Amino acid sequence: MDIDERSTKTRADVTGAPDVPPDAATGEAAGFDPGFLSVPATMPTMPDPQAAASVELAYEHFTVMLETTRRFAGVTGVNIDGTRLVQVPRDDRWVFDDRIPEELQAGPEVYADNDLDRGHLVRRNDPVWGEPAEAARANTDTFRFTNAAPQASGFNQSRELWLGLEDHVLEHARVHELKLSVFTGPVLADDDPPYRGIRIPLRFWKVEAWHDGTGLATTGFVVDQSPLVDVDKLPRELGAVPPLGPFRTFQVRIADIVALTGLSMPDLVAAEHLPRGVEGWRAIESPEDILV
Repeated sequence: MDIDERSTKTRADVTGAPDVPPDAATGEAAGFDPGFLSVPATMPTMPDPQAAASVELAYEHFTVMLETTRRFAGVTGVNIDGTRLVQVPRDDRWVFDDRIPEELQAGPEVYADNDLDRGHLVRRNDPVWGEPAEAARANTDTFRFTNAAPQASGFNQSRELWLGLEDHVLEHARVHELKLSVFTGPVLADDDPPYRGIRIPLRFWKVEAWHDGTGLATTGFVVDQSPLVDVDKLPRELGAVPPLGPFRTFQVRIADIVALTGLSMPDLVAAEHLPRGVEGWRAIESPEDILV
């Protein structure tokens, strides 16, 4: 099934939202399921004016809320079934989602001839579960520019931190045969540095949600790539790759993510699993440092 046959929702009643096909136009992909964990775990919602310019795009097992004025997702949500994960060959062909105009998506020109990676927000392996055709669709769907954000290569490829954190989440689901819902997005700050017609997000957040046997449980993280991104050193067209420095990963209270982003996620905040005695942002240097 072609991507333009998939489910799409729009805020047609809000000034500034682009004109995209209604949900009734659509096909198989139902997107993120808030009841997947058998307890409600709803996607965070964006504040105005971001919400007014947002488009909800449903893919196989995940949903992207695209903030069209920034041309990136403001929020993504993915369901992970640890009992049904499968291996699918990687497909590195990034494409536009043709349900919406290309100019509303940060495309290949942002990532050409520089040290910026197309960083998956919904990680490629997370929604790849279920029947073979279902898993293959999910794999392909993760390679839409709507699911990408510019990440310095040292940030995106690090097995110790961002990628290591994502590996930890997925392996935890696999080993313990858990269902997880994971929410991820960039911090879309007003002072993000401009570059090639976009502004590069310097921080990213992630919230994991699961059923702990009694109800919903959640924990949150923030990763800061600002030490890696110096737009004055990034080539505007062609040029040498600048030297890179360290970046930082923190386990944080979900209320802190709300304060940082302006997002609304009351059920995720209420289900915070970080012990009450833990205050401040905890620096994470390896998966063993994560408190759950």
